Amino acid sequence: MSFKLTILGCSSAIPTIDRNPTAQLLNVNERFFLIDCGEGTQVQLRKFQLSFQRINHIFISHLHGDHYFGLIGLISSMHLLGRKKDLHIHAHAELKEIIDLQLLASNTELNYPLFFHPIPDIDEGILFEDDNIKVSNIVLDHSIKCSGFIFTEKRSKRKIVKSEVEKFHVPYDKMKSLKNGADWINGKGEVIPNEKLTIKNSKPHTYAFCSDTRYNAELVSKIKKVDLLYHETTFKNDLEERAHQTGHSTTLQAASIARKAEVKNLLIGHYSQRYKDFEELSEEAKEIFNKVLISYSGLEIDFKKLN
Repeated sequence: MSFKLTILGCSSAIPTIDRNPTAQLLNVNERFFLIDCGEGTQVQLRKFQLSFQRINHIFISHLHGDHYFGLIGLISSMHLLGRKKDLHIHAHAELKEIIDLQLLASNTELNYPLFFHPIPDIDEGILFEDDNIKVSNIVLDHSIKCSGFIFTEKRSKRKIVKSEVEKFHVPYDKMKSLKNGADWINGKGEVIPNEKLTIKNSKPHTYAFCSDTRYNAELVSKIKKVDLLYHETTFKNDLEERAHQTGHSTTLQAASIARKAEVKNLLIGHYSQRYKDFEELSEEAKEIFNKVLISYSGLEIDFKKLN
């Protein structure tokens, strides 16, 4: 199964000529989930040749503009390009009022069903679940209500060992039960253990997206040992007081969370426009946590290749 993350934007509130606001696209077995939708997101999707018509679920962390100002444009373009299938938006309840008003003001009646799923303001729990993935809500500590998301891949079924099933003459209609872990009983009543006929599939992957937030030690238990943690790093540590005042985090604070949570990798982003060199933020974070990835537009992370 594929599990890949593409960064579409990594800037904080003010975009620059070479840096877009927050947006990420997660590919889980060719199902695409958009995480935040800052200004210009649809252009970024086109730039990196990612089909936005394949997106069925959009998760918006909070209602500061750099995290959702691109949404109405994306919704409109999907409509103009003839979309028919459902689109699901997971966000705080006020976003529905905003989008409804924008559609009303432009006299737009969408060609496709648009469903809003309100994110609880306080309660944490499952926002979405299917056969491949579970998406959970994390309450963050920002200047307005804000959510993070944990994407947990479900364990894949076992993989058939072709040479072994041929050796034991296992009929094709038994493959499904083998993938589910069943043993094979042949015509002589002999039990062939599943372990001889199949192998384990790859270990399920986990991704935690922690959008705008102050340093919050309560996060640690919720994101324990995830494969990749995205944690905003708006400021370097010399601006720790400024970070707290504005509801943001510093590089060292993000790295501290990563270390305490024993995550495998830390992805930093949401950089203030004052920083031109992302390496300086990365180097500061590495003072506490060594495995730091720098987000930038176009970065693709294949979870199968993460150490």
